[in-house]
Amino acid sequence: MGTKTMWREVKVLIIDNNEERRTQIGIVLDFLGEEYLLTDEAGWKQTCDEIQSPDADLRSPEILTVVGECSDIEGLLSSLKEWDQAVPAMLIRGVDDELHEVNDEPLQHMCIGRLTWPATYNKLMDHIHRAQIYREQFDLSRGQQQRREVQLFRSLVGTSRTIQHVREMMAQVADKDASVLITGPSGTGKEVVARNLHHNSPRKDKPFVPVNCGAIPAELLESELFGHEKGAFTGAISSRSGRFEMAEGGTLFLDEIGDMPLTMQVKLLRVLQERTYEKVGGTKTLKTDVRIIAATHKDLENMIEDGSFREDLYYRLNVFPIEMPPLKERIEDVPLLLNELISRLENEKRGSIRFNSAAIMSLCRHEWPGNVRELANLVERMAIMHPYGVVGVQELPNKFRHIEGFEEDPEMNVPVEIPNTVSTGVVDPDATALLPVNGIDLKDYLSRLEKSLISQALDDANGVVARAAEKLSLRRTTLVEKMRKLGLNKEKDAI
Repeated sequence: MGTKTMWREVKVLIIDNNEERRTQIGIVLDFLGEEYLLTDEAGWKQTCDEIQSPDADLRSPEILTVVGECSDIEGLLSSLKEWDQAVPAMLIRGVDDELHEVNDEPLQHMCIGRLTWPATYNKLMDHIHRAQIYREQFDLSRGQQQRREVQLFRSLVGTSRTIQHVREMMAQVADKDASVLITGPSGTGKEVVARNLHHNSPRKDKPFVPVNCGAIPAELLESELFGHEKGAFTGAISSRSGRFEMAEGGTLFLDEIGDMPLTMQVKLLRVLQERTYEKVGGTKTLKTDVRIIAATHKDLENMIEDGSFREDLYYRLNVFPIEMPPLKERIEDVPLLLNELISRLENEKRGSIRFNSAAIMSLCRHEWPGNVRELANLVERMAIMHPYGVVGVQELPNKFRHIEGFEEDPEMNVPVEIPNTVSTGVVDPDATALLPVNGIDLKDYLSRLEKSLISQALDDANGVVARAAEKLSLRRTTLVEKMRKLGLNKEKDAI
């Protein structure tokens, strides 16, 4: 394993002079599917240097440091912070161990919480989640998100009347401060619209902060949005900024707003009305200047009728509604979307693919329940299965074949030496793979194949991770980790 790859896979660094506990923590993390490194106080620097990438751009993993028994806690934390400014630390001790005392304020801030070992599953996963949020906060404060290049997003490509109407609506409201509610089925590109609205607004130089209200546990959502003060709850050993504070002056995107609990809907309504809020456990009233863009695939009006969504909040959010059409209602855009998706693959140096006229005709007859996300996954899957080839109807997975009894022009297909495949689009394990003349990056190929198969499983399971894990004979936690490594969560959010 190369140093760069190894570095990217490391998630948790366990520094503990207690070897038995260190091993126990590693066993638990292994069961949860987390990548980790085990070391003691004296050897942590050498351990990290051995796997450190010489490329500075790769030296920002989402890593949580678990610090156990050591002789100089503040000295160790200070060295960790010097080695990586954004690294969060979780302090862990046995039931009979003395409490670690950290008096230096900057070092207190990097300590995201304390745990007594053995710890419960929920507490351990909660701290891992907090470590990820700590990283996001640091990245935002450094302006990394502001420097992200904004491209022409693929799901807004097309000449159909419906997508033209969406672009017209966006042009009307982009430079206004009005709240926008984006509705439409999953996979149609609601976050894409939100990012475009932000990029074309006077707030474009300020942060765009997305929050998936359905992905954050209800008990953590208030702290996530508004932040918390030191001592607000167990494990809150320092104050934290919330998403409202992180988005100050910019745009806060509340995705899946229909999944927000009623108790939080009341608090959000107050913020929208008064433009003020308090941190969890705090008494100081803070002012906020953010633009709210919300999105949902649910019918909020039906939810109002059954009492699961507040009517007053709905009207606060629905100042300017934008409805994203499903792909089946703009089938004429499929050829243009294919070109855009292929162009993006090529620009990102992730391969290339072409579809002949018969294949495109067949795709235009598909219902596309997964919308643009499903089309993007298909293009990437075909690029993996038939690199630099031409896809005809026979190469498409069964569910995309809607044309029968046709004869394809043999000149439309360019023969390429690729692994044999079965009709479902999955690699046949009993087939003899043909190595391309110019060789192949096996690791990259297998990674893309794994990503494609996981995407198919998620599509077939309608996004339910537990069902997809069953299809792949994996533990759910293992699949979640693989999705995070492969960027499937972010990719699906961005489409």
